Amino acid sequence: MSETVFDVAIIGYGPAGATLANLLGQYGLSTVVIEKDAEIYALPRAIHFDGEVMRVFETAGLRAAVETISRPGLTGMHFNNAQGETLLIRGGTNARGPHGCATNHYFHQPELEGVLRQGVKRFACVQVRKQNEVESIAEDEQGATLQVKDLQNGARMNVRARYVIGCDGARSLVRKVMDAPMTDLGLHQPWLVFDVRLKADVPSLPDHTVQHCDPVRPMTYCNVTGNRRRWEIMLMPGDDPVEMVKPEMLWKLVGPWVTPAQADIERAVIYTFHSIIAQGWRRGRLLLAGDAAHQTPPFLGQGMCAAVRDVANLAWKLEAVLRGRASDDLLDTYESERSPHVHAFIELAVKLGDIIQTTDPQAARERDAKFKAGQPTIFEFPSPRLGAGVWLGDAAPVAQIFPQPQLEDGRLLDQAIGLNFAVLGEPDLLSQVSPETRQLWHTHGVVVITATDPNIVAWLKTQEMSAVMLRPDRYIAGVARSAAELDEISQCLPHVAEPVH
Repeated sequence: MSETVFDVAIIGYGPAGATLANLLGQYGLSTVVIEKDAEIYALPRAIHFDGEVMRVFETAGLRAAVETISRPGLTGMHFNNAQGETLLIRGGTNARGPHGCATNHYFHQPELEGVLRQGVKRFACVQVRKQNEVESIAEDEQGATLQVKDLQNGARMNVRARYVIGCDGARSLVRKVMDAPMTDLGLHQPWLVFDVRLKADVPSLPDHTVQHCDPVRPMTYCNVTGNRRRWEIMLMPGDDPVEMVKPEMLWKLVGPWVTPAQADIERAVIYTFHSIIAQGWRRGRLLLAGDAAHQTPPFLGQGMCAAVRDVANLAWKLEAVLRGRASDDLLDTYESERSPHVHAFIELAVKLGDIIQTTDPQAARERDAKFKAGQPTIFEFPSPRLGAGVWLGDAAPVAQIFPQPQLEDGRLLDQAIGLNFAVLGEPDLLSQVSPETRQLWHTHGVVVITATDPNIVAWLKTQEMSAVMLRPDRYIAGVARSAAELDEISQCLPHVAEPVH
C-alpha cells in the first residue's frame, strides 16, 4: 500500500470532472482525477450548452478548441403543437450575445470530452488515473483517504487528498458516503432517446430544435452537429420498452422526418427524466458536483450546463482555501449559492416539460389556444441570482452573471480578468478607496479596470452605479455608487471566515 497526497481528488472524468481539472490545473493545485473507464464513452449523450458555459471553457483556455467541435444555435428552440404551429420559442442568436459568444451551442459529447481531456495535459500538477475505481473513502480532519483499485492488475493503493470532489454521476459513491438525501421535485418520465447519422442532406429537417407538443406522442427533434440528429420520444402507457428500441419501431416513430434510406441508427436507449436535487453538497472534506448533486429534465438543455456552473463556482473557492486566503467556511457558500440557482433551472425545465408532455387532448387544445393568443411567446434563458454567499447587495444585478463585452483593445472582458476578482469603476471613485481596500486588492490580485470602455460605461449608467466587483466566476459580488460602498463590498474578497450575506 502506497500513499500520495494531493490538494484535490476528483472522482469522475466526464465534462464536470474534466472542466474542474482544467480550472484547478490553471491554479497550479495538485490534483488527481480517478476514472474507472479506460476511454471516453463513444456514444452521444449531452448535446447542448449555453453562452455562460462557453465562458467557463474560455476561462479554462479552451474556447477556440471547443469552437472547432461545436456549432452555434441559430434560431433557438421552437415548441410546436400537433399541427406544426409555433406556440413558444426559446430565443437564441449565433451573433455575440451577452456572454461574448452565441447564446446556445450544440456538440457531440465524446468530442467535447476529448477537448477537455487534451486541455488537462497542459498541467503537470494534474494526474489522471484511468481504469482506477474508488472502493472506499475515509474522512478525517485533515483530508480524506481513498482506497483505489487498479482495474488492470487488481492492485490497491491509498490516495490522500485534502478535498474530494464527487463528479461521479447519478449513482455517486461520494454522495452515498456523505449520506446526502435527495429532494424529489416531481418529474419521473421515461423517454426514448434515438440518435442517427444522416447519409445525405434531408432538406425537410429544420435547422433548429423542435419540441413537438403532440398529445398523441410528444417528441423532441434536435439538429446536433454535422450529420448527427436526435429524437427524444415520450413513452406512453402500454408501451413495451423492449419493443420501442427495435429498429422497425424506431423508424416508424420518426417516419414523418427521416427514413432508413436517409440515416443510420447510432444509438437508441430509454432514460427516465428526473428532477431531483441533493441536500448537503458538502460534508467536511467531501463535496458533490454535477449529476451527483442534481438531475434536471432535458427540456432546457441544462443538465451539463449546471454541472459546469458547479465547478466554476467551486474552483476559485478551493484555490482560496487551499492557498490559505480563506477558511474552509468559504466552501459552505458553494451549496448555498448554487442550489437555489440550479433549482430555478430545474423548475423551469419541469414547467416546460408540462407543456410538452400534455397528453390529454382537451388540455392540449386549451394550451394551444392560450399560447396562440400571444402568437408566439419568446423567452430567453433566465439569469437567476445566486443564493446566500460571497456577495453583498439587496437586489439584482448583484449575485447575477455579468455580461462580457468586447473592450476597446479588442479583447473580451474575461481575457483581461483571467482567474481573478476584478473591479470595474469610474476613475475618480477608484482613486478614493481606502488604503486598506487598496492593500486588500493587492493581496488578492484583484484586476482593476478603469471604466472608460463604452460598453462598461453604458452598463454602469444603466444600473445607476459607479463601480462593480466581479468574482472569478464572473458573478457580481457587489455594486457601488461611492468609494465607501466600494470599500464595503471589497470585504467580499475571500479573506473572510464567514459567508458575507
